[in-house]
Amino acid sequence: MTTLTINAVGLCADYSPSGDRAFRYALSLARAHGLQLNVFAFLEDPFEPGSGVGGLSRQERESRMIAADRKLRLHYEDRLADFVDVGFKVCEGREGEELRRCLKRREYQLLVVPYRDHGMPFGDMPVEEFANRFLSPVVLVGPWRKVRYYLNAQAVHLSDKLHLYEGTWRAIPTADVRCEI
Repeated sequence: MTTLTINAVGLCADYSPSGDRAFRYALSLARAHGLQLNVFAFLEDPFEPGSGVGGLSRQERESRMIAADRKLRLHYEDRLADFVDVGFKVCEGREGEELRRCLKRREYQLLVVPYRDHGMPFGDMPVEEFANRFLSPVVLVGPWRKVRYYLNAQAVHLSDKLHLYEGTWRAIPTADVRCEI
């Protein structure tokens, strides 16, 4: 049986309370295991339908990429404290292949995604569907209630390494079953 080695944690940045909780979880996991933390932000917000920036000139797009990178770094700089093994990446697209291209698996072995609500959009599909289809382990971090973490099938196999207490996590249901948050 092959076991997955985790060298890095990926985090999808979201400037919301759920995003802050996801960041704290990803950072604590990175600290506990001595992992790199790679934080991804998107020029076209995958959490907001219709947030596209299509039709921009190359210069406008580059200007927005620089501004998004600055916002990303400023948002997390103080929160990282003395943690230095961190990388930042701003991705252009928010849907389909562009989203998957940006979140390529070689930059991390576990992806942490904020989870605001059932059916929340992430790119071109509900976040639960994205997580269940994704090849890497994914942890959705939801509101601080009894069940706060939702794991795709790959992450369930790693649950003993994820610093999650019994009763605080659940497997992500498949096909039209609501996650209780």
